[in-house]
Amino acid sequence: MPLPLGAVDFLRPHGWSGSHGHCGVPVGCRVLVPWRGELVVGLVVGESAGRGGHRLREVVHVLDDVDAPWVSPGTVAGVSGWSHDARIPAGLIWSDLLGVGWEAEYIHRVRAVEGADLSVFAKKVPGRDWTDAEHFAPALLDSIREQGLLEEAFTPRPRLKNVVQARELQEVPPAARTVTVIQAMDVERKLTPRQAHALSWLAAHGPADSLSAWAKGAEVSQSVVTNLLNAGAAEYGFVQAPPPAAWTWLREHGPVDSVAAWAQRADLSPTAAGTLVSRGWADSVPVPAPAPDLPAPATQVDIPLLDELPEAPVWRLHGGRPAERFRALSPRVSRLLGQGRGVLVIAPDHATLRRAWDGLSGLAQVSGTRAVQVSGTLSDLQRAETWQLIRSGAARLVVGSSQALVAPVQDLALVVVLEEASDAHKLLSGSRAFLPDVAGRLAKAQDASLALVGTSPAAESVPAPGKVLAPPRARVHVVDYANPPEQPELGPLSSVHLTPGDLGYPLSHDLARLLRQVQERGRQAALLAPRRGYSALLRCPNCEHTPHCKNCDVPLRFHQQTREMTCHQCGYHEPIPDRCDHCGERMWKAKGPGTEWIAQEVRRLLPGFPVYRLDKDHQDDLAPIYAGEGGVVVATQLLLSQDVPPNLALIGVTLADTWLSVSDFRASERYHRLLRQLLEWHPTRAPMLLVQTFQADHPALKVVVDGRDALTYPLAEERARQELGYPPHARLAQIEVTAREAARASAAAHEVAAALHGAGASELEVLGPAPSPVARLRGVYPYHLFLRVRNDTRLGELLKVIDSRSWKARVRVDVNPRGGL
Repeated sequence: MPLPLGAVDFLRPHGWSGSHGHCGVPVGCRVLVPWRGELVVGLVVGESAGRGGHRLREVVHVLDDVDAPWVSPGTVAGVSGWSHDARIPAGLIWSDLLGVGWEAEYIHRVRAVEGADLSVFAKKVPGRDWTDAEHFAPALLDSIREQGLLEEAFTPRPRLKNVVQARELQEVPPAARTVTVIQAMDVERKLTPRQAHALSWLAAHGPADSLSAWAKGAEVSQSVVTNLLNAGAAEYGFVQAPPPAAWTWLREHGPVDSVAAWAQRADLSPTAAGTLVSRGWADSVPVPAPAPDLPAPATQVDIPLLDELPEAPVWRLHGGRPAERFRALSPRVSRLLGQGRGVLVIAPDHATLRRAWDGLSGLAQVSGTRAVQVSGTLSDLQRAETWQLIRSGAARLVVGSSQALVAPVQDLALVVVLEEASDAHKLLSGSRAFLPDVAGRLAKAQDASLALVGTSPAAESVPAPGKVLAPPRARVHVVDYANPPEQPELGPLSSVHLTPGDLGYPLSHDLARLLRQVQERGRQAALLAPRRGYSALLRCPNCEHTPHCKNCDVPLRFHQQTREMTCHQCGYHEPIPDRCDHCGERMWKAKGPGTEWIAQEVRRLLPGFPVYRLDKDHQDDLAPIYAGEGGVVVATQLLLSQDVPPNLALIGVTLADTWLSVSDFRASERYHRLLRQLLEWHPTRAPMLLVQTFQADHPALKVVVDGRDALTYPLAEERARQELGYPPHARLAQIEVTAREAARASAAAHEVAAALHGAGASELEVLGPAPSPVARLRGVYPYHLFLRVRNDTRLGELLKVIDSRSWKARVRVDVNPRGGL
């Protein structure tokens, strides 16, 4: 169930016969189970050993056909194996990955079993006739169910919509089909000339709809025709009326979605249309709802004749530009789809998903199948429709986010993980799963190949066979803050006493010169800032005091737009103090520029030139940029999730060392991948990439400057990790111990370490415990231990120690951690 629990044991439904007489366990099917007085949806993940008397109640109903489970049994086996090894409750990972199906639509009817007297339960209880379960409280039904006195029936609830359609003419009420008119009658009394003329006109042209229409037609006054009516020379009568023109239109062009749509298209007022409905000329009736619109696949398909990719259980494809990678991948995907097999493509973010959809979705139609997306950007109806297409086998190419990973693709042959090293594959809450790890388990469980495709390979991917495409054409310029020239040229932004190494800061003189050229030529530039807000911190110039968060041991970030200091960990914020709390100084000195600061400096440098900001706090409308107008976009790494500006001429990394200063052994690999992504961001051109750094000789940057291919640096990184005993040559798990008191967290962390050593762990296998670099985070004190072992078997042996006892603090395990401490 989608709860932080392991698999919960239930009995088969009473009298379960399965599908076509098959009595097996419906693995991968959804079931309705009683839980806390209500019926909730659960997913069958296997059959228990049946030992002991710990089973709960019976399953009430199986929602899916055993022959068409909601999730493939192979997928269930892969996810279950991963959650077991990662020590993650099964409910957490299924809640994270399965984004559709937890809310089932069904018609639920109940009745009492024959001979049962349910009056002891309540005054209003089910009888022997089938009754809608909505008429009874769920807790009451569960009490009766628990005693075995309730019969229940479930049928799928069809998805309907109301439409307005015309009634058959004979079904229209008679009162609506007749109208009241004024007819001429014989009269013996003497009439005035005007009266005689009016009566003669009515006899010749009548009947009339009203007195006013009669008077107007006969060209007499209203009083003349009124006197004739009172004298009996005319009387009201009923005649058959012709159908309204709007009804005729609806018969020919309907039904329509609403009364308003009918009124608009039939050229009458909404009030008149509503009157026709109330008089019985039309009805609002439920009809089956049409399938929702789904993302359209690409229409242009370019499939090379030669498949140059490896044939192996795990292989990789890296380098080049996204379009080149998808073109190299297309022969393999097209061949598998043509064989009637399935392909699953997993993207870490929406930008990568869009590129994959544009590059691969067109292959489905030429292979006789359909491509679908599965992601959080779809509505609930779209996800449900997509899931049914996949289950039925109508769609065999699935491109999506984490929610696509457990899609029931029939005869799965290939799982493609895009940008397998991206931290976006790491779920930050819940199960904390790293999706490429889960994808590997799923592929192995279903005997499918695993393809790792992206900008540059992760060090863990290097041992796999693969193909590396030639790097895109690049123009890279490095500003080395650590080695300034002897006679710098100072720009208008800064002076000697404000600039690191007299090169200009936060915009170097080289970057300023290029930005002026962008302005002069009406081109576009993108500047990557290390953080949002104005600055990393405010510091007192007198005593060096820095205001900190009250919940976390981190400096507060200064946001100039709101004139507040904000914690980017917990969200705490406060106004800027007038004076330093320690020495009373009224001045503050900003340190570490963010998007606000850099955007301010660019506006000062390029007066009148459009400058835009894009970060988590502030997102300007970039429509003018995408229309081709000149401007500068100052952004965090969120920039890469957007489409590339069409006239981009310059990309500036304002302080590259930010990506290297993270306490994570993968930091340099992440930095290298960022540089590669910036180089390939524009699909056809090579904008100038300017990198400002204090580490110009870092190998991750040097291989890019030298034009080496995407495998060069990951290969060197993999060899270094082999010498140091880090992944992929070891398995890593982080054990986080947290408590509200630092001493309690420390004591619990040392107890965990002692227990691991007592179970046989060596000094090289257990690293720590140690306090987190951020000593207090959201009010708690985290301590960390790392397990570094040779393989999954050894990791599982040691992690059993964590499950073997309770601890005096919260203990959480994260297998294959990402992002450092």
